[in-house]
Amino acid sequence: MNDFEKLFPADKLTKRERVEATLNCRSVDRVALLEQLSYNPGVIALYTGKDIEGFNYTVDDICVVIRLTMDLIMPPVAPRGSERLTTPDGFVYQNDNWTSWRLSRPFNDEEGARNWLAQRTARIREKPLDAATERARHRAGMLELQAKIGDTVVLNYSHTGFCNAFDPMGLELFAYFQIEYPEALADYLEASTAKELDRIHAVADPGLSPVILLAEDFATKQGPIFSPEFLGKFHYPYVKRVTDAWHEHGMRVIYHSDGNYRKALPDLMACGVDGFYCLEPNCGMDIVELKNTWPRMVWAGGVDGVDLLERGTPEQVRAEVRRHIQATDALRTGGMFVASSSEINPPIKPQNFKAMVDAVGELQRA
Repeated sequence: MNDFEKLFPADKLTKRERVEATLNCRSVDRVALLEQLSYNPGVIALYTGKDIEGFNYTVDDICVVIRLTMDLIMPPVAPRGSERLTTPDGFVYQNDNWTSWRLSRPFNDEEGARNWLAQRTARIREKPLDAATERARHRAGMLELQAKIGDTVVLNYSHTGFCNAFDPMGLELFAYFQIEYPEALADYLEASTAKELDRIHAVADPGLSPVILLAEDFATKQGPIFSPEFLGKFHYPYVKRVTDAWHEHGMRVIYHSDGNYRKALPDLMACGVDGFYCLEPNCGMDIVELKNTWPRMVWAGGVDGVDLLERGTPEQVRAEVRRHIQATDALRTGGMFVASSSEINPPIKPQNFKAMVDAVGELQRA
């Protein structure tokens, strides 16, 4: 009965059992941990014991840390290096090991943006998905990763294509583009979502993982970037279609956006999503208030990744984690993953990450 991987000696459930109980809002032996652990050399060094200079670590090193600290994990990625890259369609990006930014785009007005997006839409439609090949590729990749991270559950990604339209354009240009060419945006979203639906029906397998992350940023610190009317036309219908497809296969969907998207939560819930990730308390997304307001939803990512994890003390981190667990009654009700609001980025102190993990193990259900 006890022959399974434990993060803490008192663990009674397997990682998979704990994740599933959390997703189903059932009681847990302790609250489950979720993170993206690819970016912080200090954390990698702390748990692997390696002397790491700069970003000279590997995916295998990240997987060691995942196995020792996490119940649910976003797929690890190797450091990006510091090269400048040009994409086939002419975008220029600068890598900086753990992040990258766009230096230039191959158009500078609404018409150019329309032409670029129309070409992208055509490429999507010209290359139909080979379901068998995609299923085999996905399964092989998941099993290869699972072998490296032990019992930790994988939280892979899904999308509608929404961010892939407005982010490359930049917000200002996109604002003009969507007024001038709404039909081009709708055509792209139809094509992108249809392709993703084909992929979902090819690869969805709750045996590999019971949950997916639908990641589409659309908010600032002050609130949603776009109006309810715009989102109701160009985003929510596609979120619902993608969510429904994953649900057909018995999988749960957690929605992700940065920023303060509280006003949009009821509309996203109406799309059928099961929970929300990346809750930034400094933007008004306090996980305790949110979970207590909507106790049947799943909530993750509320430990402040800037003022607290970067600048606070381990004692302050432990106190905040205890507040999340105790003030939401999460041991009895499930429905909450302890996670940072920012991923574990390089400025986060390794001792504060460890304090977050250790604090979870200090609160166990009797």
